[in-house]
Amino acid sequence: MSHDKLFQSAALLAVVGTLAGAALPAAAQSAGSVLVRVGATQIKPNVDSGDLSPPSLPGTKASVRSDTQLGAGLTYMVTDNIAVDIPIATPFTHELDGDGAISGVGKIGETKALPITVMGQYRFLDAKAPLRPYVGAGVTYAKFYKAQSTAALSGLTGGTPSNPTTLSIKSKFAATIELGASYTFNDRWFVDATVLHTFLKTRATLSTGQTLDMKLDPDTFALAVGYKF
Repeated sequence: MSHDKLFQSAALLAVVGTLAGAALPAAAQSAGSVLVRVGATQIKPNVDSGDLSPPSLPGTKASVRSDTQLGAGLTYMVTDNIAVDIPIATPFTHELDGDGAISGVGKIGETKALPITVMGQYRFLDAKAPLRPYVGAGVTYAKFYKAQSTAALSGLTGGTPSNPTTLSIKSKFAATIELGASYTFNDRWFVDATVLHTFLKTRATLSTGQTLDMKLDPDTFALAVGYKF
């Protein structure tokens, strides 16, 4: 199943579940409740790329593509309104494309990314309200690994087939904010939708010694079906 189809299936499941259970009594998301969820998560970087350091063509930049993966999460209600939330997802694969002076060269690399996030949330309205909007703030450790370059990047930076240019991206801590809502449609089941924004800057380093600073500031979109214990 493609990433787009995965996200669309999760959305359809959430809508069908909501319509099917809308008339049923709401369950309390009260102090001591444990909420688990599973669905789809998309990360969309908002890239502001610096220039690749010399020796390089002035204005050599990079862009980063979005990716969608299986998402999940665990929430613990500390009080009726305050919660601790841990979003979970399978690792993302982000493709890097040439931009700026090298726009049009296509893919220059890719990297695996695993955001490890802990959020504090405030959930509005009464614990028994079926619809509960919430806001959150926390910290993300953005782990980048298995970065790979392409022949296009190697050719641009003087690499050869026998000695290609390699690529690494620095893992970083960053602040994250969140806006979401949870809708309970029977005594245990709910749907959850959330948008997160992470204030993330990082640096790519090539085996040539050249560096490229990037402000990624990704938005994360998640839609899930959940169960309350």
